[in-house]
Amino acid sequence: MAERNRSRNGNRTGGTAGRTGRGGVPRGRAPRRGAAPLTVAGRTLACAVSVAVLGASGFTWYEYRSLDDGMFKSTALSEAKKNAPPHLDKSVNLLLIGLDSRKDMDGNDLPKQFVEDELHAGSSEIGGYNTNALIVLHIPADGGKVTALSVPRDDYVQTVGADGRMHKIKEAYGIAKEAAEPKLAGKGLSKAELERQSREAGRSATIQTVQSLLDIPIDHFAEVNLIGFYDIARAVEPIQVCLNHPVDDPIIARTATHEGGGTGLRLPAGISSLDAAQALSFVRQRHHLTNGDLDRTHRQQAFISSVEYKLKQQGILNDLGQMQKLLAVVKKDVVIDNEWNILDFARQAPNLTGGNVEFNTLPIAGFKTVGGQEVNTVNPDLIKKIVRQLFNHESASGTAPGGTSGDAAAPTAAPLPSASGGPAKAVVDVNAAAGAGAASNESRSLAELGYPAGRIGDAPARTKVTTVAYGPGAKADAQQLATRYGVTAVSSGAVAPGHVLLTLATTRTPTAAAPAPSGGAAPGTPSADPAAALPMQGPAVKAGGIPCVD
Repeated sequence: MAERNRSRNGNRTGGTAGRTGRGGVPRGRAPRRGAAPLTVAGRTLACAVSVAVLGASGFTWYEYRSLDDGMFKSTALSEAKKNAPPHLDKSVNLLLIGLDSRKDMDGNDLPKQFVEDELHAGSSEIGGYNTNALIVLHIPADGGKVTALSVPRDDYVQTVGADGRMHKIKEAYGIAKEAAEPKLAGKGLSKAELERQSREAGRSATIQTVQSLLDIPIDHFAEVNLIGFYDIARAVEPIQVCLNHPVDDPIIARTATHEGGGTGLRLPAGISSLDAAQALSFVRQRHHLTNGDLDRTHRQQAFISSVEYKLKQQGILNDLGQMQKLLAVVKKDVVIDNEWNILDFARQAPNLTGGNVEFNTLPIAGFKTVGGQEVNTVNPDLIKKIVRQLFNHESASGTAPGGTSGDAAAPTAAPLPSASGGPAKAVVDVNAAAGAGAASNESRSLAELGYPAGRIGDAPARTKVTTVAYGPGAKADAQQLATRYGVTAVSSGAVAPGHVLLTLATTRTPTAAAPAPSGGAAPGTPSADPAAALPMQGPAVKAGGIPCVD
């Protein structure tokens, strides 16, 4: 079960075990102050983890033990490891879980006036126990560049450790938690203890479902709740973020006939400094964005990068007083597995907090409606192949690194399966504002991903926006290509049937064609950007600064 060596405020408070999205739960005692609601929160989990890792690496064993003594520990990983895929090397996979629950650790409701009235995030019955942020950090065995992969929360997958059925991946936690509650109820547990133990089932199901989808073992995990985001943001505000375009997300009140929405966020293009409340809005916004919830995932990644950059640039990590404030936040708001020694981990993974991290989002195939809800359809085979190649467990030819001899002929790169599960059939015509040479390079890159090459040519020199247009019969392939470039595919009568027209703007550097493996380099040798040729969901977000996003 999850445990803590010392309770918040020195005692244990009774609470009401929250059920997933089901109403009628009596309100418990409010937390110590009006902390946050946040349909967001967990979204900055990595921020909390980075604080813990950085703090542990920068200070003494005494400070580390002080941090460790008060943290919530979980045994959920032990059950999940029983069904985990095998390790292929000595790398480490860390799962960051952002829990969208309007309950504290003991099941008490967060303050109504803050959740509903100030942040317009709905009542404690809304959101349930969804995991609205799932980020896997892959730390290579040699301590090299860290790869971060976000799993979109609405991906429709088979759950493991929950009920075994198809659901949005974010729902595995709540389904397993709810199923565990009746089994635990007969043990005479207090309401607070029932809450803590049933959450363990949710954590285990989430870990097992991610392991199954990505086909990798999870070595450690950390979970942050909604209140945690606000506390962290308060501790480090103001936080600088960067937007590619101005945003205006007016609040629409919730009524009996309208679910409401909006965050009230209004920001110009470029860099802005945010307080904690604005930070919540920045990572919560999903309306008035081109790609909705998928763009919000990039906001999460960018915010984590900005916080890490601020901690490093301002020397906060070497300021004992500031670090104590941050560690206090981590201690009460984050749950980690009981096998994780943060001090050792910090020494093993200096790149995690040194800016040498790149965030990508795993691709979706499209959308469909299931039970009245829109879900993301995904191709599990494609996702597994992307993960294997990105983590250097498989070369583009489909072989394990080092699986061919130097005397053998260089294999032809095998194209990845399309996101929809079948071969890509649309012919892709490419025009580039940078000229036919740039268009040719991009066409070759797309051919390696399975898209037949079409005509290449110039686009007007002043083209500032990359576009993807498609003719009859090419919609599915166009939508998949559009995710690669972070745009929306549009139908066009000017494009031939079975064709997609890609027009590259001057502001985008076309992806260089991936060279075939040669005898001088072992297959699977990572390039400077191994994700560049993979069909990710939109552009990468790179740490080490203040990245601009939509």
